[in-house]
Amino acid sequence: MTTFNELGISKPIMKALEKMGFEEATPIQEQTIPLGMQGKDVIGQAQTGTGKTAAFGIPMIEKIDKDAKKIQGLVVAPTRELAIQVSEEIHRLGKFKGVRTLPVYGGQHMDRQIRALKEGPHIVVATPGRLLDHIRRKTIKIDNVHTAVLDEADEMLNMGFIDDIRDILKMIPEERQTLLFSATMPREIREIASTLMKNPEEVKVKSKEMTVSNIDQSFLEVLEKQKFDTLTNLLDIQAPELAIVFGRTKKRVDEVTEGLHARGFRAEGIHGDLTQGKRMSVLNKFKSGRIEILVATDVAARGLDISGVTHVYNFDVPQDPESYVHRIGRTGRAGKTGEAISFITPREMPHLHLIEKVTKSKVKRMDAPSFDEARRGQQQLTVEKLTSTIEGQDLKDYRETAAELLDQHDSVTVVAAALKLMTKERRNAPVTLSSVQPVSVKGGQKGKKKFRGGGDNKRNNFSRKGGKPSGRNRKFQNKRGSNSNSSGGNRNQNFK
Repeated sequence: MTTFNELGISKPIMKALEKMGFEEATPIQEQTIPLGMQGKDVIGQAQTGTGKTAAFGIPMIEKIDKDAKKIQGLVVAPTRELAIQVSEEIHRLGKFKGVRTLPVYGGQHMDRQIRALKEGPHIVVATPGRLLDHIRRKTIKIDNVHTAVLDEADEMLNMGFIDDIRDILKMIPEERQTLLFSATMPREIREIASTLMKNPEEVKVKSKEMTVSNIDQSFLEVLEKQKFDTLTNLLDIQAPELAIVFGRTKKRVDEVTEGLHARGFRAEGIHGDLTQGKRMSVLNKFKSGRIEILVATDVAARGLDISGVTHVYNFDVPQDPESYVHRIGRTGRAGKTGEAISFITPREMPHLHLIEKVTKSKVKRMDAPSFDEARRGQQQLTVEKLTSTIEGQDLKDYRETAAELLDQHDSVTVVAAALKLMTKERRNAPVTLSSVQPVSVKGGQKGKKKFRGGGDNKRNNFSRKGGKPSGRNRKFQNKRGSNSNSSGGNRNQNFK
């Protein structure tokens, strides 16, 4: 696995990636970004959830001249929901470079879109029908487009947009760079690649399937601010021999480690900023049992070969299913069973469903334990130690003193005192962590609340902390993607 830093990405985009909590590139990003930055045409075959947007968005943003108020990058997406989400992610990636992004789609008032286009976005993310409308009206000028992306090309084929796609590509300057992404490669898509692209490089990423059957996978639906207390309660109840806690950023790892220390746990953190010597020192402590919990980023955990890990806790859910498989594979090794527990915020539930779909495995729900349950869990560990001592050791040298003690106190009081003395009472020190943005998933899930298109809906105003719309609800966009009767609000949300 490769870090984004190793791909030669510029500082403004690296700053954005760090803020988004991403350090390690997914396979599609690792292969596509270098080709994209070399200016090559790319055909990428990959499923949703593999990180395609950053794979094509980063090379596109790198080439944008932010001082030129002209459309230089164009992304064509099958549905308005996907167009909005891709636009928002590209906006976040280009934020520190000053790149302006605008989603354009059917169902939104044309005059509002024209006003937004006059403000000079650098990148437009559009549905095919509405894009063609603007090109014909000359309200979108594509003379300066140097990078064109077709996202989910097979979906656009299924929705009847294939002729629109051909027309759009023929209108864009021939010296452009073209990147095409599709989960499948039917004949019509291959034909576009062969006739309208220049010697494209092929990148194929197959989603990994779960092959580790001896890992018990669970999740807790928990609010961000409740994650840490939930983690320490779980640790007290489950008492893992060796556990790895995964956080998404270096700052997160440091804060979780400090919080665990404050609560009395033996924990150490590893991430990319540590020297190799410090990293090896921490790992040796973990392997020898001198620390019970290792807190790590995906990057730091890369290549770890540690036996005896009983529990993996995904404190922050990873950005793609492959990372999830990689993480939980740290437990359940050498024929032993393991347990993997993921902390999922309500807004990340669609992402969990995507992980289940891609990995073809079911992650069962569990309830978050309370502090009282955690305390009882610690006491139960002490009871087990006492029982083991009673059953397995010679106690005759202690019986006389025990009898004298029982002459002075009743047996329940004596046992309670022994439990209190032996139980590790957890310091309930207050711990506050910096928040991490929830991971979003493009496409959402069937049966979830559908995205609605009207008004200045806060959920779609990405300058606020609202959620992203879920579901590629096709009924909001007719076959040509442009002439819907629904009234759209002002979506110039990416202009800061």
